[in-house]
Amino acid sequence: MLTYCRTLWNLTTARILLLRKDNDRGEITTTVIVTALMAVLAIALIAIIAAKLTAKANSIDLGLGG
Repeated sequence: MLTYCRTLWNLTTARILLLRKDNDRGEITTTVIVTALMAVLAIALIAIIAAKLTAKANSIDLGLGG
C-alpha cells in the first residue's frame, strides 16, 4: 500500500510540474465570453426565425370558412 501511495504521489507531483512549465494559459476568459455570446446570438436567431415562420403559417388562408 505504501508503494502505491508513493507512486501516486510521484505521478501527481510530476504532472503538476509539467503543468507549471506550460506557458499556454490565460485565454480561457476570452474563450468563454465569445462562446457565450455566440450561443446567445444563435438562440436569438432561432427565435426570430421561429416567430417569422409562425406568423407566415398563421397568415395562410386555407379556405375553411373561418
